[in-house]
Amino acid sequence: MNPQSIDKSPDEGGLEGAISMKFPVVLHKDPDSDYGVIIPDVGGCFSAGETVAQALDNVKEALALHYEGLVADGDPLPQVHEIDQHFQNPDYAGGIWAVVEFDVTPYFGKSVRFNATLPEQLLERIDQTVRRDQRYSSRSGFLAAAALRELSV
Repeated sequence: MNPQSIDKSPDEGGLEGAISMKFPVVLHKDPDSDYGVIIPDVGGCFSAGETVAQALDNVKEALALHYEGLVADGDPLPQVHEIDQHFQNPDYAGGIWAVVEFDVTPYFGKSVRFNATLPEQLLERIDQTVRRDQRYSSRSGFLAAAALRELSV
């Protein structure tokens, strides 16, 4: 994950909003076959579809199943990298690149209330950002997204 890979959008669940990650994907199509989709940052997770749109929609289902398996097995969740980091990989030569947004909120567990102390000016800057940026529905949402960015470096 990186700062550009995380998006925050409103939702009723867990973290006072959904935390979406933007996964780079590469599509390949051989003659007389469906589009195959590889998710470079999620080893062993693949998808396919008859059309590009269908193949990209199916990526979300593949990610959900893969993430459920990781959580059930107690394995760490994948880190997402910038799409640029994958361009030179010969395994993806000739592919069509896209980005798929996927809500990772359900895989982090339940929300836990905690008490934090921050300098007044920093808290005001956070509040200003939350008011003007629709990705953040609350201070908690902002702090969760910021923590994920920092922890994924």
